[in-house]
Amino acid sequence: MAMTHAVPVTVAIARRADPTRTSEMVAWMRAGTALAEAFPGFLGAGWVQSAPGSPEWHMLYRFADSETLHRWEESPQRRWWLTSAQGIVEHNRVERRTGIEGWFDPPVDHVVETLAAGTGEPAVPVTPPRWKQAVTIWLAFFPLSLTATLLTAQFIGGVPLAVRTLVMTLCLTPLMTYLVLPRITRALHWWLHGQRPPWRAAR
Repeated sequence: MAMTHAVPVTVAIARRADPTRTSEMVAWMRAGTALAEAFPGFLGAGWVQSAPGSPEWHMLYRFADSETLHRWEESPQRRWWLTSAQGIVEHNRVERRTGIEGWFDPPVDHVVETLAAGTGEPAVPVTPPRWKQAVTIWLAFFPLSLTATLLTAQFIGGVPLAVRTLVMTLCLTPLMTYLVLPRITRALHWWLHGQRPPWRAAR
């Protein structure tokens, strides 16, 4: 029987609200998060105001896969929640992220509302620099590719190059996506996000 692998989906939404109604906006977002928490597959949510007094807000939420996300987005609870903000909130832009970008944004099992030090304002989550993402992918891909090349040369060395390459990519793609890369990004999370190494933080 064929097995399907769930890919977490992160939805980022830009919204605008009257700056004089910030407390209402925060209460409304907390209410939406509380509703989403009750749905299977919910991994986390968060929000941030672009700047103090700005009308621009950025919200994101994450679900385990497209199916659980669809259940939330099509639910009567969410429709009621969106309707309750009419006249207060303007919806501007929606972006969905999966795939490689998602590997560097590990799911969380709770609501995230990070506060910037000393400000009391939510802080924008930091995405790892592109060069760190590239190094991480290379660290995962190089040993896997080298091993596959040696094995195919030994066992199917007489097979045409195009066929060998096809076999390698068919094997390496799921291994990279579901096994190797998730593990190495977890192991290097501290480095990707500029944090202290675990062995130093423990002291």
